[in-house]
Amino acid sequence: MAKSNYNKQPFIDFPSAETISWQGWNDITRTISERANALPEGNRIVALECYPGLLEEEVLPNLAGKTGGKFYFTKDYMLPPEKVSQMIYPDVTDDELYGYITRLKLASFFDTARISELAMELERNTDAPVYIYGPGATLLAKPGMVVYFDMPRWEGQLRFRTNEVNNLGVENKTVKASLQYKQAFYVDWRVCDRHKKSLMDTWDLVVDTATRDQPKMVTGKALNEAYKKTVAQPFRLVPFFDPGPWGGQWMKEHFELDPSKPNYAWCFDCVPEENSLLINFNGVMFETPSMNLVFSNARKLLGDAVQARFGDEFPIRFDFLDTMQGGNLSLQVHPYTEYIRENFGMDYTQDESYYMLDTGEDACVYLGLKENIEPEKMLNALREANSTGNDFDAEAYVEKWPMKKHDHILIPAGTIHCSGTNSMVLEISATPYMFTFKLYDWGRMGMDGKPRPINIEHGKKVIDWSYTPEKTKKELINTVTVVAEGDGWKEERTGLHEREFIETRRHWFSKTVTHQTNGSVNVLNLVEGREAIIESPAGAFEPFIVHYAETFVIPENIKEYTIRPHGESEGKTIGTMKAFVRTHP
Repeated sequence: MAKSNYNKQPFIDFPSAETISWQGWNDITRTISERANALPEGNRIVALECYPGLLEEEVLPNLAGKTGGKFYFTKDYMLPPEKVSQMIYPDVTDDELYGYITRLKLASFFDTARISELAMELERNTDAPVYIYGPGATLLAKPGMVVYFDMPRWEGQLRFRTNEVNNLGVENKTVKASLQYKQAFYVDWRVCDRHKKSLMDTWDLVVDTATRDQPKMVTGKALNEAYKKTVAQPFRLVPFFDPGPWGGQWMKEHFELDPSKPNYAWCFDCVPEENSLLINFNGVMFETPSMNLVFSNARKLLGDAVQARFGDEFPIRFDFLDTMQGGNLSLQVHPYTEYIRENFGMDYTQDESYYMLDTGEDACVYLGLKENIEPEKMLNALREANSTGNDFDAEAYVEKWPMKKHDHILIPAGTIHCSGTNSMVLEISATPYMFTFKLYDWGRMGMDGKPRPINIEHGKKVIDWSYTPEKTKKELINTVTVVAEGDGWKEERTGLHEREFIETRRHWFSKTVTHQTNGSVNVLNLVEGREAIIESPAGAFEPFIVHYAETFVIPENIKEYTIRPHGESEGKTIGTMKAFVRTHP
């Protein structure tokens, strides 16, 4: 096998003749202090706004110990933890996995009487700099300067796993990581994202806290300009990899990952709510949550029609599921849109598909049901297997289909499914996640040595029992039609299902292919070939090179671009898979 050329640290270049970036606590705190002291008298309040997940034992000693000035902490002005827990309970619920997308705002977490007391105290201190630190700092007083300490959600999740951070407004760092994640997903991230969006146009300095003891800082102006540059060119997000109970060995080998890990199950290669974007500011590699790009430039990135429908959410998700030399995924089903909206407060569901990037000889998917299944008999068999630990005879109820490389399997909500062992799946789906109803997990434990939650009672309400073999084969397996072809290229429509809002097109080409964005952001993956180059016919952006299995994003406002084989792939036939939101009949 050829040496991997998969780029695990893609970045955007943003050179500047000005000093717009700093790194290390000494440079950062000195710059904050100098700028605080330069504020006009009577307005020397500095808001040190924080996204949830910061390591306070790292951040606070550096800030308080080196900046000087009096410090106030937002947690001291929040409601007591027990009242916060009571307030968020309707959204967090008692369920182990599921809650409801909160309608709260960050201001809801604060005690207004205490904020009034702070306001009177601040009126008496108008000369020396005053620092207000924590989530919601700008809600406590009108600042003369805003410094935002940011971090991607993925890093926050890792810190939940190591019991290092609390959720918003409570002291719970020792509870189960999955419960912390649940509160963050339904509450913390939602209220803090809403608040962050109100600050982005005017923030003064932004600090990257993703890597411990290696902070980086840029001016808010430069960061916003970098976001504008990013949505005018192709780009990639920073992928991350995670093991799982069914994980395989393909990514470890093909992407040259840490060989000491037992497996890699997932790679999030384009999931903006979780992934980061790397921006190179004069040699300082600054990591920023990629959702900030959506918040700041949604129309140019997504397109008018897509933004009108989804707001500042990125609706397309690409990720990898690796079961090569691993196990089956859990047998599962996703809820219908009406079910997810009524029960969890989400606007759309996780319709998805499996594209077989690679397969072993015995690769398969479980998809749809056998003929003449008695629903209650099957549900009782699932309950019995999960309660006793006995095996569930999946093949007696669920149809099993052999798979080969480049097969494309469509999975609209309600369809029972799972990828079998020895598959490398490129999952193309709608973005909402955490809404997989597991029906059976093959009797194994999770990575923590405990059983993963099973959701038969949710699942039974959304199973589409009509997907028996004839309908499954006709509607969901390799529904490929050629829609266009030319000199050295062919375009195929491979889905998705008519119930799904995402369209997918596969291109095979040995020469240049011209693409239009057609009103929607395009997300693509190089599914065959070592290397390709993306270019602008009008010279609107610099040529962009991608490698095998890399996912890349084409902002809608690019309008037109070309892709052709490049480097080692010149003269060969290669392939891309493209996804976009259907905006026209």
